[in-house]
Formats: sequence, C-alpha cells, structure tokens
Amino acid sequence: MILYSCNNPMNIHHVNKNFTVYNNKVVQGDFIAEVHPDGSMTSNYMSPVNIPQKRTIELKFSINQKDNELPFATNHQIVVKPENGIYNTPIIEFGNQHIDEQAGIDETLESNITLNVKLDLRKVFKAFDEKGYYEDINHDKITQKDFKGVFMAGNIAPLNFDFENLGENVQLKDEDGDHIYELSININTFDENKFVKPEWKLTKDISQYPQLKTDNELIQALYNMALEETKLLSEDDGTFRTGAKWAGVWTRDVSYATVLGLGIADTQRARHSLLKKIKRDRIIQDTGSGGAWPVSSDRTTWALAAWEIYLISGDELWLDYCYKVIKNTVEDDRIIVFDNNSHLYKGESSFLDWRIQTYPRWMDNTDIYSSLNLGTNLVHYQTLRILSQMAKLLNQKEDISKYSNWANELKTAINTNLWNQEKGYYNQYIYGRNYKFSSPKSESLGEAFSVLYDVADEKSNTVIENTPTLTWGIPCVYPQIPGIQPYHNNGIWPFVQTFWNLAVSKAGNNNALEQGISSFYRAAAMFLTNKENMVADNGDFMTALNSDRQLWSVAGNLGHIYKIFFGMNFKPDHKLYFNPVIPNSYQCKMELSNLKIRDKEFTIKVNGYGNKIQSFTVNGEKQTEHSVSLLGEGKVIIEIEMANNDFYGSTNVVANKFHIATPQAAIKNQELLWDSVQNAVKYEVYKNGKLLTTTTDVTKINLDETNGEYTIRAIDIVGDPSFISEPIYYKPQSGGYLSFNKYKCNKTVSIAGAPAGMIELSKQKNLDVEWNINIPEEGTYILFFEYTNGSGPWNTDNKCANRTLWINDQKTAPVIMPQRGTNEWANLGETNRIKTQLPKGTHHFKLTFEPENENMNVDTNSALLGKMKLIKL
Repeated sequence: MILYSCNNPMNIHHVNKNFTVYNNKVVQGDFIAEVHPDGSMTSNYMSPVNIPQKRTIELKFSINQKDNELPFATNHQIVVKPENGIYNTPIIEFGNQHIDEQAGIDETLESNITLNVKLDLRKVFKAFDEKGYYEDINHDKITQKDFKGVFMAGNIAPLNFDFENLGENVQLKDEDGDHIYELSININTFDENKFVKPEWKLTKDISQYPQLKTDNELIQALYNMALEETKLLSEDDGTFRTGAKWAGVWTRDVSYATVLGLGIADTQRARHSLLKKIKRDRIIQDTGSGGAWPVSSDRTTWALAAWEIYLISGDELWLDYCYKVIKNTVEDDRIIVFDNNSHLYKGESSFLDWRIQTYPRWMDNTDIYSSLNLGTNLVHYQTLRILSQMAKLLNQKEDISKYSNWANELKTAINTNLWNQEKGYYNQYIYGRNYKFSSPKSESLGEAFSVLYDVADEKSNTVIENTPTLTWGIPCVYPQIPGIQPYHNNGIWPFVQTFWNLAVSKAGNNNALEQGISSFYRAAAMFLTNKENMVADNGDFMTALNSDRQLWSVAGNLGHIYKIFFGMNFKPDHKLYFNPVIPNSYQCKMELSNLKIRDKEFTIKVNGYGNKIQSFTVNGEKQTEHSVSLLGEGKVIIEIEMANNDFYGSTNVVANKFHIATPQAAIKNQELLWDSVQNAVKYEVYKNGKLLTTTTDVTKINLDETNGEYTIRAIDIVGDPSFISEPIYYKPQSGGYLSFNKYKCNKTVSIAGAPAGMIELSKQKNLDVEWNINIPEEGTYILFFEYTNGSGPWNTDNKCANRTLWINDQKTAPVIMPQRGTNEWANLGETNRIKTQLPKGTHHFKLTFEPENENMNVDTNSALLGKMKLIKL
C-alpha cells in the first residue's frame, strides 16, 4: 500500500479551549481517542452523566402522556433515602407540588434502587363524576372516556421529561380502584448507553466502496469506520436502515444522507431506498407531529436526493420517473402548504420535528403547520430549481419557466421575510396566530442551505461569519430554549455540521472550515461511531435520544472526503467537477481509488491545501477545465495539485446561551397579566402584532375597550428576546366576532363520546359540507374552526385530516386538523387561521375533500368539525 503524507510538522489540525485534533489522535482534557499502527482506534472517553447522582430527584406526572400536571419547569422534589435498596415515596397529590424538607441535600444516591411511587388521583376522578371532565393545567378538558392513563416523568434514568414519548413502562396502575396509582421502578442502575465502546477495529469487508489512502491516520481510520458502518446499515432488502437503533427507511434521513455521500458510496442502494418512500406517485412524508403532512412538509428532501442519483448515474428512466413523482408532490404542496400572503411554504422545521425542542410550548400542531420555517423553505426552493432543470432535460417547455418562476418568487420571499439585517443571518421562522412574529434565532441547517442553494448570494460570507457556532460545533438553533433536554435544542447534529462545512467550503472560509471539520472528527473519534447527535453545552453524546452509526452522520463522514477534500460535484452535463477546499492545517496528499461511476473507474489524487487548483491532470494530460466526462468507459487517473493558497474569513464562535423563558399571560377583569420572567429586564406588549407598550417594573396593563389579540415578549439584559407568549384574543365589544355551526350535512356521528354539536368528516361521510352566513360588516376576517381528531397520538402517525374551504364557489384555503390524541375525540382544538376579505352580506361556504387533501395514510382522513369562528381584524 502506498501512503501519502501530510505536510504539517506539528501534526495538529485544530486547537481550541476544549479539545485538540492531531493527525493521529484527539485529546479532550483527560480523554484521548487514538489511532494505532494497525488502523484500529481506542478511546477512554467517559460521559459526564456518569458522575454520582444526588439524592434529590425530580418527578412529574402526566395524564395521557402530556405535560399537564404542573406549570412548566415546576416538578416534585423527592429526597430518596432507601432502606435495603428500597424507597417508598409519600403519597403525592396530582397537581399539587410536593417538595421534601431536605430537598437539595448534598448527598450521593446509592446504586440500583427500587423506587415505589404512590400518586393520589382522587380529585381528577371527582371532577369526572361532578363535571364530566377534568380541566388540566393547560385548560384542556379531559373526559373519563379520554383518560388513557397516568405516567411518570423525571430527571433520573430510565425516566425523562419527553412527555410525548414516556412509554408504557412508566405508567402507574390502580389495582384496587381507590384512585391511588402506584409504580415500582428501578433507578440509578447501570446503563450501557452511557458508555462508549473502548475500541474500534475494522472487521467488515469494505472493498466494494471507494478506498482512501493517506498517512493522516485519523482521517484514514474515521473514513474506514464510516465505510464499515455503511456496510452495517445495509439491509438484506437492498435498502439502508436509518441507524443502529432505527430500522426502516425514513424519507428525510435517507435523502440527506444520499446528498451528503451515500449516493456516491453506494448509488444503487441509495436509489432503492428512495423508491421505498413513494406512494400514489408522490413522496411520502414520514410519521410525525400531528400525523405529519402537512404539519411536517419537508418531504421534498427526496427531490434533492433523487437529483443527486440522476447526476451520478445519468439514468434517463430514473429522471423521467422522478420528474413525475416530484411534480405531483410539488403541485399538491402548492395548494396545501403554500402561503399566498408571504409566498413562503408552511410547515415544521426540516428535521427539527420534536415540537417542544424548537417551538414555544403553547404552539400546537396547527400553529406549527402555519409557521414559516427557513430550512423547510430552502428545501422547497431547491426542489423547484431541480424540477425546472428536470423539465429542461425532458423538454417540458412550459414547466421549465413555471417552476423556475416559482423558485425565483420563493427566493425573493425568503430574503424579504426571513433575512435578519441586524444579526447578519436568516431568522429561524415566522410564527403566531392572527398576527405573525419572527423568531430571531439562527437555524443552522437553513443557514447552510441559504449558501449552498444560492439564496444568500452576496450575503453568503455574511451568513458564514455571523451565524453562531460553538467550540463543539454548530448548534441546530441558537440561543437555546431553557428547561428542555438536549436533542435538537442544545444539540449539535453531525449531518447538519457537514452541510455547514460544505457551505463554509463554498464560501471559502478557512477558519470556519478548520473548526467545522475538527468538530465533526472530534465526536466520531471520541465516541468511536458516528452518533446521531451530541450536547451543544459540552460535546457529550447523552442527549434525550441518540443512536450509533446514524445514517446521515455516517454519510457526513464520507461527504467530508468526497465533497470537501476532493471537491466532487456532479452536474447535468454528464461531467464530474472538482473543487477541493483544504484548510492549511489539513494539507496533505490523499488518494481515492475504486470510485466506480457509471462505466468508469476513477483514481483521484490530491496534494496540498487551499481552495484553488494549480494543476489538473487526467491520465497524464493537463487540463484547464477541472472536470471529467462520465460518458464512455475505462479507468481514469486524476491528479490535482492545489495552489497552496491561503484563504481567510472570520467565524462567530460564542459561548452557548439559553434565552429567557416564555411569559405566561392571562386576561382578568380588563387587565392583561403575566408572571415575571427570571432575568428579564423589560417586557414588550403587542396588540394586533404591533408594539403597544414596554414595561420594566410591572407585569400587568389595563386594556382598552376595543377587540384585539395580545401577546408579550420578555427581553434580557443584552436585548435577546424570549418567544412570544401565547396570543390571547380579547373581545369586550360584541361586534367583529362571529360563531356558526348550522351546517347542511349528515348530522349523525358514529364516534362514541363525541362532543355535542360536532359533525363527522371522513372519506365516507360529509365529503361536501355547505352553509351560508351573513357578514354584517365588510372587512378582513380571520376564519377558523373548532375540531377534534382522535385518529392518532399528538406526536406521530400519519392521519392528519385536511379539507378544502370554498367561499362563494372560489377555492380559498386548506383546513388542517392534526391528530390530538389516540381516541381523544373530546379534546377540542382549533384549525389553522385563514385570512380573507369579506364584503357585507350573505356568503356561501363549503368544505370539500379534493384529491390534494389525501394525507399519508390515505385510508383514514377523519375529524369531528365544530363551530366556525370569524374574527374581524
């Protein structure tokens, strides 16, 4: 074997206050991950969660796996003092905070404790008997029929505070019917997930993949580890699984992974995996928030991957098939998720699909559907560009300009609505109810896409130099939400880091690229696997949920080699272009062989550093164009000498920060009241989306006699805001607010326990619902409906219901009715808000089921519809 050398006399790639990356090891304090002469690696990394657990633990209880017992961040505090390995708690009353007298005592908890918990739920059942429902802390009404059980959350394993995913193993039981619920659970036990394996050694045959040769021992070992994990993720059915813990193909994961590197490493398996995510000639949005699509709307990530496969393979049949699938999907999304006011696309943040990790707690799935996210819009933008290019290749002349115009319109909307001039990067999303606000936080995947997909244009360097990064890597968002377990929030994801590094390399920023590559390699080396995520605070792997060899993390490892160090870029002219970008500290010689693209086999050699090529040779012949044709067959040897040019650029490395908590507001006796927020120096009060007043020493204001929507935002000492509080509509005037439920339809309801006055919508019943209503005054109105959807849980599945609203025979807008809990048909929610202009007089309304209203389940698209409400703005 020929090894190629790196010309770095100190063998140091990157140094910061937390870790140092060498060419054969990573050092992080007392921890060392090291490559050995045989190519194996060892790591003595120890997660800080393994420090001794204190006696005081925090518990919280949950009806139906929702955070509905006590206010946010308010928990029971139990001091565990076991006898013979067993501790029995006092009886805790649901909804009444219990704090032991010695809470906070500085003593270490013994290992392997059996915790026996008793919870008094008698007042809940008393409410069932006396009122027919129990009203929880969030003012949601729970009937006895909808009561599915009570569950325990906590800050000690195996408990957690992810209320939507607590699991049945933490459900309390009432065996004797006295409404005192009990649970016995083992705590402070050994958990192998808290530890990394001490050694990695190549054990699989990876000869089928492109082979890397370099004497940079760290890069060599981590690349081989990524190839082995690619092998381990390869299923017998010809697809990729999503991670060590996650079986099956997931649309978003396999799509981003294909773009990052798996499309090059194993084109056929990536293609076969993508084919698993098609139904009805449309892209499948995986299960998720509220029953997924259209609450989650980033399924068009598939288009990015499909285009990558075409560029690599040149398969015309694949192109033709993908064009049909992507076009069908785009046309449906244009009707259901496109916002005609902002010209942006609605829906959840791409991949940031765990509601409380990214959004204020008051936002439900309807609010998330109505939000306008940076990353998701950039996925839609790139999809439209791809569709226009596909149309050109297929000679679909009308579609070329159609989708190109849509893309240009969207690019303008992104820059108009989401650019933050003060911060120098794009805002995270736009959110609210009747009036909209921008969240000024950064959203790293979207920031990267703005550069990669040419939306930022001349602002690209500004985005790279201003987006906040940490020494451990780039966080998903910044700043963080307080009181939430690390995952997306307070989290760093290696696949996002890779997209960021690709954006940085495109912008030509040496410092940011050195930092980004080193952050990626530190984690892979210390953990001896390509983990799904890590904690932004300390770079540890103990987040709320994690997996070894996560598919897109593995792909990110490969992508650093293919797309940064070798600078590979496939284009529709059937050529492979090269533009390596190599930081000075990573300068070296590398060779990539056994790269099989179509009917050619490539060997590529790169020497030096910089982002400019000095010489480019193909089979011994120098070329001025840094590309090779993919047509024909045979073996091709490419030699690239870098210009060893220095390229610069600053980077915004900051300390991690948590913004202040979201205010909790209410209206009582013509006063707007809110709880004081820790570390807030002032409060901004908004009425109808406009700043009404600012206060510093009071947490209430008197309200005037006009109708309006109020919300509050807290500001900290450096001017960073909280999320806005949940908007409250105040209506002291009788006019300007209408409610209606006299629909012309089938009034029979087959669902037991349905609230009175509701009508049933399904694919068999009430496919057309009509009504007339008199509008007393011309104006702009916000329209929405009460509804329930008990088809599935709040946080997953695929049965989000939706219909189409018509006003005076004009198709007006979709009506979205996300799931609110399995069989929770009495759990009332509100649909998305629809803004419309209505003249005075009688108007004809109808709800219909159109082809574009098909959800991902197809068979079940059901809800109960209640009152329509109209608010005059």
